[in-house]
Amino acid sequence: MSSISKAAAQRVSNAARALCEDDPQAFILALGNHLGLPINEKKLRSLTIEDLNTMLSGQDGLLPENYNHAAMQAALRCLWGEPQNQQPAPEPESPPEGVMDAPYLQVAVASNNGEMLDGHFGSCLRFLIYRVTYDALYLHEVRDAAHLDLAAGSERNALRADLLKDCQLLYVQSIGGPAAAKVIRAGIHPVKFPLPEPARERLVQLQQHLDNPPPWLARVLGVESSVSRRFAGEEIGE
Repeated sequence: MSSISKAAAQRVSNAARALCEDDPQAFILALGNHLGLPINEKKLRSLTIEDLNTMLSGQDGLLPENYNHAAMQAALRCLWGEPQNQQPAPEPESPPEGVMDAPYLQVAVASNNGEMLDGHFGSCLRFLIYRVTYDALYLHEVRDAAHLDLAAGSERNALRADLLKDCQLLYVQSIGGPAAAKVIRAGIHPVKFPLPEPARERLVQLQQHLDNPPPWLARVLGVESSVSRRFAGEEIGE
């Protein structure tokens, strides 16, 4: 990584998050091709919105649908080194009384701001680790992921999957196919929610399904779903 300074790399990583890029490493390469090496803070400060448009446009000259003007402006501010209005990581909570020994489902949530479910697997700042029981829901731990950003793409995905190996579910805004394969091999079921939303609201919905889980959740929990039980009953009745 001698072609980019640590400070510049952090700016690029923040810009990749703003653009919802799963692979900051690829974004660094695109910047290197456009700016020339080495990449430094002075070169990043010289970038314009037109430069970003040129870098991110495909062969047809059109930007992919997931790039919008607001995201481009936010990414440019990151590259310039301007401070971001990001909410800090939340504080973990103590388990509610009476649930210390209760069985729980451990869910990792990809996040960049507060307790929002607003992160992409390969580029989120952190993973919020929640424990969900039939009667309780609490933030058990916050695991930093930003320090993994400078690893190569496949290596970074493997490191991030390893970071979550004690979780059963992963909630993300997006995750690429190769990264999803690594997550699944680690025994984690990824679930995508394309729009940002409060993590707890989504987890409350999960909690409400624990008594009568849909088939995919039943497989995660290792129990029979209501659908499976219904079909089993029909077969027995015949």
